[in-house]
Amino acid sequence: MARHEKEENVFFYIGWGLLALLLLARLILRIFPIPLEKILLPCVVNQLFGLYCPGCGGTRAVCAFLRGDFLASLRYHPLVFYVGTLGSWFLISQSIERLSGHRLKIGMKYRDAYLWIALILLVLNFLLKNLLLIVWNIDLL
Repeated sequence: MARHEKEENVFFYIGWGLLALLLLARLILRIFPIPLEKILLPCVVNQLFGLYCPGCGGTRAVCAFLRGDFLASLRYHPLVFYVGTLGSWFLISQSIERLSGHRLKIGMKYRDAYLWIALILLVLNFLLKNLLLIVWNIDLL
């Protein structure tokens, strides 16, 4: 088995596991409605320096993405939208290919470029949000 095939298998099973955990968490929060502010800790970087850390907005972006509010998810943290859409297509296409016995060759393949794009999005998000906050006092979160 080639290196990328092993990675695709790992991503496939981890992806379905994470999806199951997200659905379970959503079910638990529906049964026991607890505000996320009571569960999550505040951002230490934001409290100490008044700046956004590279992950600021991520939780809000995940919640918005799961609600189907993709524009809000993109605004809060574009990396979450990118990973959510890319991961969704990966799971769907890989599942179809595997269920067809690999007769339908539509499974998304792993590429290192996906990770580079994610890193670029993370850095640009960090720089843009802090630049808007510092220079123009525009708070996107």
